[in-house]
Amino acid sequence: MSLDPPPYLGSLQNNIRQRPIPWDGAARAGTITEGQLARIRAVDKVKREQRRQVVEGHLDTYRILFVGEPGIPGVLESASKRSDVVQYILVLLSDLLETTIYRKLHVLTCFIGVPTLAKALFKDSDPYQHLLPLLARSNNAEDPIPLLTSTVLTTLMANSRDESQSTARALPLVLSYLCSLVKTSNDAGLQDIAVVEYSSLLYGQSSRQLFWKQRSETVTPLVEILQKAAGVGGESSASLWSGNTTLRSGVESLGGGVGLQLLYHVLLVLWQLSFEASDIGDELDDEYDIILLYTQLLRLSPKEKTTRLILSTLYNLLEANPSTLLPTAVLARLPALLQNVGGRRLTDPDLQEDLGKLKEMLEEYQKNKTTFDEYIAEVQSGHLRWSPPHRHAIFWAENARKILDFENGEIARKLVDIMKKPWENDKAVLAIACNDVGYLVKEVPEKRYQLEKLGLKTRIMELMGDSDENVRWESLRALGGWLKYSFEN
Repeated sequence: MSLDPPPYLGSLQNNIRQRPIPWDGAARAGTITEGQLARIRAVDKVKREQRRQVVEGHLDTYRILFVGEPGIPGVLESASKRSDVVQYILVLLSDLLETTIYRKLHVLTCFIGVPTLAKALFKDSDPYQHLLPLLARSNNAEDPIPLLTSTVLTTLMANSRDESQSTARALPLVLSYLCSLVKTSNDAGLQDIAVVEYSSLLYGQSSRQLFWKQRSETVTPLVEILQKAAGVGGESSASLWSGNTTLRSGVESLGGGVGLQLLYHVLLVLWQLSFEASDIGDELDDEYDIILLYTQLLRLSPKEKTTRLILSTLYNLLEANPSTLLPTAVLARLPALLQNVGGRRLTDPDLQEDLGKLKEMLEEYQKNKTTFDEYIAEVQSGHLRWSPPHRHAIFWAENARKILDFENGEIARKLVDIMKKPWENDKAVLAIACNDVGYLVKEVPEKRYQLEKLGLKTRIMELMGDSDENVRWESLRALGGWLKYSFEN
């Protein structure tokens, strides 16, 4: 089942279809040939079944019409100086390639073009040769040609499933154009078109891997949209860890004014990307705090269709990366949230199944999890909060040495990395880190030189001048451990 076509794109295409084109004048002027005109008229403004029969009966003829062949220019090349003709041909070609089936208001609607045309366009020619330049034809945001071209290219790639070198070269250019709509446009309609076309392009592993490879262009803007929907800024996940999010929610709009349709489509794209979770799951969480973000989105999800995508994406990520991402999910309080979600009146059977699988996975993980494991996972997540172990003297008496010995000193090095950051939006992280270092020195004093070599003592002394009162207090307490043993010696 395909996505509903974006309203803005549908309106633009309808307006172009209804424009009168002086075809005879274009032929007399040499803009198009008489042969091209005859082929256009045979499929223009006729019933879909008649159109399909004509094209399927003359696939080679229509391949040459649209993309040409050596010595015979296609109509887009011939009419390149006539914007009205180029727009009309792009819409006509999009109609012929389109095979959309979608449901709206419980009514099944079909746009059946000519399924065989997409593959036919690749015969003996590079169909992208005269299409790709149209993506960069104009910097004028009002010029519809680049947008119409991206729709044709997306439909062509998605329906042909072509894996030739020409498609491999063209796909990054199409993704770059679409990302410009998401990143630079303040128009939610254009953003939605780009995200829907992303979804159409993520039909296979190679396209998903390329999408991830270009993640600074593709994934980052989508995550920023989700952060707005969750009511947090892109600079830090501090407000998510603390739960201090500001949300203006409603039925059709969440935080940051993100519309429900755009939210759904962004979630759909990242769900498709999550099928590569075994390769990219850890990086996705390291770079975007995706488990934490999705936990917050699940808490706020206004509809079952968005809840289903969130749960399914979480399951894909956690199932593929249990050792690294399950601890983060527990720290993000996902298990308790799943219990709450289970209390909602859910009607979608797929949603219920994913919810059950997620709960079972997390329950199984938590059966054997100790407080030590919880602490290790929290430090490895790179974000500290005042969870029970930090203030529990017995915990440190029993586990301080294990913590320092874990993976040849990994946790001490991770604390160094955490403390290097300024944490302007969440000073509690620095206070907690100082607290932990103080306990490590107190319980394992013979390892204090090891910690000093890592730069922890120097950093703690620097933090004694921090603007935050709690950071100054905890850094003073931590330094006291070093001074105590220095005086004793």
